[in-house]
Amino acid sequence: MRESTTPRLPIRTARLELRRLTPGDRDAMLWYRSDPETCRYLPFRPQTADEVARYLTTRAARTALEGTDGSLSFGVALPDGGPLLGDLIVFVRDLEQECLELGWVFAPEHRGHGYATEAAAALLAFAFGEVGAHRVVARMDPANTASARVADRIGMRREALLLENERVKGVWSDTLNYAVLEREWRASHR
Repeated sequence: MRESTTPRLPIRTARLELRRLTPGDRDAMLWYRSDPETCRYLPFRPQTADEVARYLTTRAARTALEGTDGSLSFGVALPDGGPLLGDLIVFVRDLEQECLELGWVFAPEHRGHGYATEAAAALLAFAFGEVGAHRVVARMDPANTASARVADRIGMRREALLLENERVKGVWSDTLNYAVLEREWRASHR
């Protein structure tokens, strides 16, 4: 796995563009990241305008995936300056073991159209193709059946259900783990 990867942006799919998030995305992100229902299964509580703005100028401002705590955030939009539909993140889970983790969150009105699946598949291709990961994981609340379906659709397999393995928002929570190996991903993309 490369120690530093700067993506060639935008990453284009059939219907979408994965692009850098900018401070101009604050209001669109605030719309869904402040929604209690959207945040129900996420590791953070509904966010304020200041929290979203801080995210955009810190973690989302990173331009390369590098280091042991590296991450890259992407905005998901319709092509040619279309609206922000949601955002994705890829981060280093374990540099030595060449393992990355993916996450996604979409605005309520943009769910159910296959956008998350299409965008997550593109991010998986980036993880294996450009970064050179050996393994990619996605972790989620077991009740988040929509995210589990996305993981299934992009070729990840359910590996484990960990019971009360971490505190999320002050409560012991279960975690559903999905994963795919680089060789499995390549075999399914011949």
